[in-house]
This record gives sequence, structure tokens and C-alpha cells, in this order.
Amino acid sequence: MTSPPTTKPAIPGPIRQRWRNFSPRTRTLLTLALWILAWQAVLAGLRLMDDPALSERQVTLLDGETTTLAMLAGGKPLVVNLWATWCPPCRREMPVLATAQQRERGVRFVFANQGENRATVMRYLTASHLSLTNITLDRYNELGNAAGSGMLPATLFYDGSGRLIDTHLGELTAATLEKKLSQLRPH
Repeated sequence: MTSPPTTKPAIPGPIRQRWRNFSPRTRTLLTLALWILAWQAVLAGLRLMDDPALSERQVTLLDGETTTLAMLAGGKPLVVNLWATWCPPCRREMPVLATAQQRERGVRFVFANQGENRATVMRYLTASHLSLTNITLDRYNELGNAAGSGMLPATLFYDGSGRLIDTHLGELTAATLEKKLSQLRPH
């Protein structure tokens, strides 16, 4: 007689054990919170895809000058990264985006800081030794709100005609960014 095949549990042992230690009420609340977060991410993505005129929004550059995302794009594909200095995933992805900005001559990049002042942004850029262009200050999170993004980082990908073609919510890796940029490059 052979024994039935064993299957691996879907959740790793330490996580499963810790989960079992929570009370049923805590497990229910955590599950509900995770569903709400997932639902918000889905809704944010849908809202981002719903607003093709987002690139016409006014933005304020780090030097105080006001312009539009369309002007910064100059008819080229545009990557808009919504970020903040207090956001660990934002800080981790910045070197990847900085390298891409320097390498990609046919794509423009905009770094839209959400909710912080010029001094805070300048301190971060100086301390992190990042050389970025097209940094904007969005003190009241207007761009993030218009994009429907309640989380950071969020990255928006526009084609050369200013049409939103893709979004990414959460931290970008070099591989993911490369895949997204390949959609923007002329074939």
C-alpha cells in the first residue's frame, strides 16, 4: 500500500505558525486589511488608466518654475515617478531610475515629490548623491491624487503623444523598469 502524495503548504511554516498564534478576530482584521489594500491598488491602477490628460497638469520644478508634464516631455515618451524622501521603497528605486534617466536619451523622466518642501528634497538629494533632472514638488499631492495613487512609489508611463500606457505601483526593479521602458521605445 502506498501513502498518499504529500503536498507543500501554500504558506511557509514560520508564517503559518505565527498566523495561527493570532486570535480569530485579529486574523479576520488582518485579512480584511489586506483585501482593502489590494482593492485600493486595483482601483488606483484603474483610475490611472482612466486619465489620459494627466500629462497636461501643472507642476512646479525644484527651482520654483511652473510648467506642465507635457512641456517636460517635449514630445518624447515620459516616465513620471511619484515619490517621497520618507518612503523606503522610493529611496531604494531612485538609483535605478537615475541610471535609466542618464542612459535613456529617447525617454524623459520626471520625479514628482509628494508632499514635501524644497529643503527636505534638497537634503535628501545631496545626502544620497543622486544627480536627477526634472524634479517637481507636489506639496499637496495633487498629481498623486489626480492619478488615483494612494500609495508610494507609483510610476506612470506615457507614450510620445502623452497617452498613459502603463503604470507601476510599488518599488521598481531594474528588470521591471527595463520591461516598461521597452514599451516606450520606438520599434
